[in-house]
Amino acid sequence: MELSYVTSGESHGPGITAIVSGLPAGLALDREAIRTDLGRRQAGYGRSPRQKIETDDIEVLGGVRHGLTLGGPLALIVRNRDHANWGAAMSAWPVTDEELAEVAARRSRKVQLPRPGHADLSGVMKYDLDDVRNVLERASARETAARVAVGAIAKGLLELVGIAVVGRVLAVGDVDAAPDAGDEEAFARARSSEIGCSDPVAEKRILAAIDKAAAERDTLGGIVEIRAFGCPPGLGSHTEPRLRLDARLAAAAVGIQAMKGVEIGDAFANARLPGSAVHDELRVDEQGGYRRETNRAGGIEGGMSNGEPVIVRIAMKPLPTLMKPLRSARLVTHEPADALVERSDTTAIAAAAVVGEAVVAFELARCVREKFGGDSTGDMLDAYAHYLERIPWHPH
Repeated sequence: MELSYVTSGESHGPGITAIVSGLPAGLALDREAIRTDLGRRQAGYGRSPRQKIETDDIEVLGGVRHGLTLGGPLALIVRNRDHANWGAAMSAWPVTDEELAEVAARRSRKVQLPRPGHADLSGVMKYDLDDVRNVLERASARETAARVAVGAIAKGLLELVGIAVVGRVLAVGDVDAAPDAGDEEAFARARSSEIGCSDPVAEKRILAAIDKAAAERDTLGGIVEIRAFGCPPGLGSHTEPRLRLDARLAAAAVGIQAMKGVEIGDAFANARLPGSAVHDELRVDEQGGYRRETNRAGGIEGGMSNGEPVIVRIAMKPLPTLMKPLRSARLVTHEPADALVERSDTTAIAAAAVVGEAVVAFELARCVREKFGGDSTGDMLDAYAHYLERIPWHPH
């Protein structure tokens, strides 16, 4: 059973929608859990004033009855409250003479100044457009609201088989959190942090760095880490490149707006070490299950989960919309000018960890559906239980 989704919508349109296919029947949707993740996506030190306008919530438009999935496609929407401030300029079509006049006035003020580092210039060239807003509205990270909602649903599916996906911030700008055990306690500390960091000493320095960047009308990027606890061995496959779990997670990670790099486990550090200092040695525990003393591989070997926590680290570039704009050039005349200034965060790194959780959770849920199948959650859990009976591994 293939699990998939697609989103639609623009940053200032009526809302961001998603269609999810491949969910088993009988999955309970925890609306509060979805609301919590949507709220976490909007939170975090350094966010823009727009987060005070939007209070994201999910509306389910189809595929659910009495809170349980029906086995068919699930349709949902996260409405944009800021749409009311844009009116007919963001409508799919005008419906009154007054709205038509407003659209005409807006069109006469086309956005002609692409921002360096954004999708603006490449997008208008690719799609033969003459207004940057036709690109930036869809390229905006506002789209991730729907992905976080979908990810929260995927987390509910993973919870049935004992998998928990959590995220945190490891670095902002040139400030790094101190290494720690990376256990569930560390991620609990991060959850209570204003910036999503599990190191309270580094957190103070990070907040100061964000304040400094804001004062200088600049932006900051950083590094987030996503871990999935409780993954059984065998999610993904070595048989085809497109089925490899690490490849799928890497694609999902850099598919998030502003994410430019990814590593699985200690990939970049491992590249500088001899094999004897890299590979995770095996042992058998008291229950007869395989275990590893270390997890430098990040829970994935040969494109498949190996029973250890899956670890994904993602690098986020500084946001390209600056209050102190960089140099650009007008689309038609090619005259030099400062780039477009839009409302922007100083950093959205805490939100990036939440979105990272969502996309990792969804990819793992896809693998769970592929591995255990079933038209209903009962079918899926029966297959999972049978699998655990035959392999030398026990959840821990």
